[in-house]
Amino acid sequence: MLVILESQIPRRYAPGIIPLTPQTSSRFIGIRFQLVSLNKTCFFCVLTLIIHQLIMEEKKIKVGVISDTHLAGYDDKMRGCIVEHFSDVDIILHAGDMIDLSVLEIFGKKEVRAVCGNMDNISVRERFPEHLLFEIKRFKFLLIHGWGSPWGIEEKISARFKNVDCIVYGHTHKPANHKKGSVLFFNPGSAVDRYFASSRTIGILEIDKGIAGKIINI
Repeated sequence: MLVILESQIPRRYAPGIIPLTPQTSSRFIGIRFQLVSLNKTCFFCVLTLIIHQLIMEEKKIKVGVISDTHLAGYDDKMRGCIVEHFSDVDIILHAGDMIDLSVLEIFGKKEVRAVCGNMDNISVRERFPEHLLFEIKRFKFLLIHGWGSPWGIEEKISARFKNVDCIVYGHTHKPANHKKGSVLFFNPGSAVDRYFASSRTIGILEIDKGIAGKIINI
């Protein structure tokens, strides 16, 4: 039986996207819920969460992925890129080095999950963690910026984090979209830099029965 306490119910979820915790890692279907000390508002919060999860089980989830924006604030050109390529995504992942929190305004009202990178200022570091573990349609994701030399970065990350289906990272400014064993490694590259990569890139992940990635040149 899954026990959910009032204090364990978050204020908001993106539909179909559930944080990876002991309380939420089990499949919702077929599980009885024991609601402990819940008022009516919290009860409907849990009920809405369950309904969203069941609906999203049948829906393909589309995720916009971006990293290493290295912007000091809002940028009209980047906003135009987001509108063009991320208008139909369910959630946006930012893999670090956004530099300043005002960059979030570029994404409008989209749900954004982000981690901090080595170049981010203190405001970004205080708001976002160094890594995130979460589930989408029961696939386990790791979102992380990366650290140190770009050489062997995937090996360094995978050595530290086990039992995930997809590792989304940044730092190298070079796009990656390939599998090693059962794990998909996905790096959208840099959305602004052309010094370390031949083009500026972002990415899309589509999650249904499996996980498929696509790199987009911008």
